[in-house]
Amino acid sequence: PAAIVVAIDHNRKLHQRLCAELSGIDVVSNDSPDRGASATRNAGAAIVTTGVTAFLDDDETATPDWLTHLLAPFDDPRVVGTGGCYRPNWLAGKPSWFPDEFAWAVGGSFTGMPAETCPLRNFWSGNMAVRTADFRAVGGIRSGFGKIAGQSRPEDTDLCIRVAAEGGGHWVYVPAAIIDHEVPAARSSFRFFVRRSFAEGRGKIEMSRHLDQSGTLGEESSYLTRTIPLGLARHLRHPRHGLGRAAAIAVGVAAAGSGAAVALASGAGRRRPQPPVPEFRSDERCVGKECRSRWWPYN
Repeated sequence: PAAIVVAIDHNRKLHQRLCAELSGIDVVSNDSPDRGASATRNAGAAIVTTGVTAFLDDDETATPDWLTHLLAPFDDPRVVGTGGCYRPNWLAGKPSWFPDEFAWAVGGSFTGMPAETCPLRNFWSGNMAVRTADFRAVGGIRSGFGKIAGQSRPEDTDLCIRVAAEGGGHWVYVPAAIIDHEVPAARSSFRFFVRRSFAEGRGKIEMSRHLDQSGTLGEESSYLTRTIPLGLARHLRHPRHGLGRAAAIAVGVAAAGSGAAVALASGAGRRRPQPPVPEFRSDERCVGKECRSRWWPYN
């Protein structure tokens, strides 16, 4: 990479420690009113000077050729961004009942995703590259909408849809761009599985209120009408753990549907005016051990 930027979310002590102990990286602090992954990623991306910005989360490990594969499709000017493959690293072991069609619930690439490089609508921002100008043109990731603590919303999908619409281009899935994503023991429970599925259904409806275009949830419809039936059929033929996995699929779909219903009942699916492109304000960043002025977007 041309540069490495580490973005810290409202943690001055950690920010100061990294500035003191590490050299050759840029350390930025998200001190905006919005906590969470969205505003923190924006803070890091705000100081990028290259034509492409790549994102990697702190609980992920990239394979050595990750960046090479992730950047290759940008030779095509129609490509606005790329996303790679997530391999779940089950720290406490993968539960026997867990269906790979729901790997997205723990931050993994799920069964049904393409095996070859091809256009896709959206990706997770923990394994993503995007043209920096296109990212900034839409105001970055929607601050105040996304992952924070136990709350999960599809800010990544929202970003991908807006960037593609703004630039008139498309995103490309690169399965060879692999990262290993840690799945802690707390996320191996059935309770977490149900809670995460519920949050996904609710979050997708909340996302749709921000996007003034039809067909926003087309990928989700395809997942429900193709991936889920194929998964059920496959697991029901499995001689050992198939019945438990099929049951988990049914529960996961029901939980997601319940989340969507709650969001619709609360009015979360109603269209609302889009917020303006974020303004910018001055703050500080550390380059190695030297502090300089920087700018970051916020709402």
